[in-house]
Amino acid sequence: MDTADANTAIAAIIPAYNEGLVIGSVVLNARRFAGHVIVVDDGSKDNTSEIARLAGAEVITLEENAGKSHAMMIAFARAKEIGSPATVMLDGDGQHDPAEIPAVAAPVLAGAADLVVGSRFLNAKDSEEIPGYRQIGQKVLNSATNVSSGMKCSDSQSGYRALSRKALENMDFAANGYGIESEMLAHFAERGLVITEVPITVTYEVPHKHKMNPVKHGLSVLGGIIQLVSIKRPLMCFGVPGFILTVVGIFMAVQAFDIVAKTGVWSTNVTLISMMMLMLGMLLVITALILYSISALMRK
Repeated sequence: MDTADANTAIAAIIPAYNEGLVIGSVVLNARRFAGHVIVVDDGSKDNTSEIARLAGAEVITLEENAGKSHAMMIAFARAKEIGSPATVMLDGDGQHDPAEIPAVAAPVLAGAADLVVGSRFLNAKDSEEIPGYRQIGQKVLNSATNVSSGMKCSDSQSGYRALSRKALENMDFAANGYGIESEMLAHFAERGLVITEVPITVTYEVPHKHKMNPVKHGLSVLGGIIQLVSIKRPLMCFGVPGFILTVVGIFMAVQAFDIVAKTGVWSTNVTLISMMMLMLGMLLVITALILYSISALMRK
């Protein structure tokens, strides 16, 4: 497949919220590398829809702002209808370079991957330009996402991705807020889809930057990941802490009995703490076993 045919086989989907200043250039550049460009206007108050449509995109306009995950699920449904061999998702704020669409889509078009994650951290020079607070937050979210998915991803929150037709067929999970990237990784990993990464560049000098306070955004995503871990890996989330608390509680109970044997006096503090740790530990272990059983039944 030559370059022109490969580009025609790509569908680009772009979520946008109040991006009237830049969405036109994003769409025009994306059209150079994708045969079909879809913009989902997530309840913008400006002229995002009009400009995107004039730039040549198919525009799906939502009446109210429902969040990136909701907008993306609508875009994925439309991309599935189109049936393109590769679907590339990128942000509408200008952070992502549309010229990298072919590179991100290449493993999918070659049949080597079902999901390709564009990573800001694979290029050492580019990663040095990422603001420090973003790098710290990203490492925390990466660690949590990797635990939930059971795989290693260097940029779990990247919104620059390519999906195969098989991946679109497996977009059958619920996603809310900004957590779709983490949930996608965990869901696809569980389904056994092939996931890989390619290096990308990102610019942070964009008009609107992030729509949400970075701390609030990070905590929101982290909360979603913790919830995901508790569902996907209950033995790790609840069972391991429960087991540790139970062991410590038993150890402290032995210490309490040892104190009684030596002094004839109960150590109230040690006894109460050991009882609390034993009860909490056993409760967590039981919770883990129940959730694991439910999860196993749901998978079957």
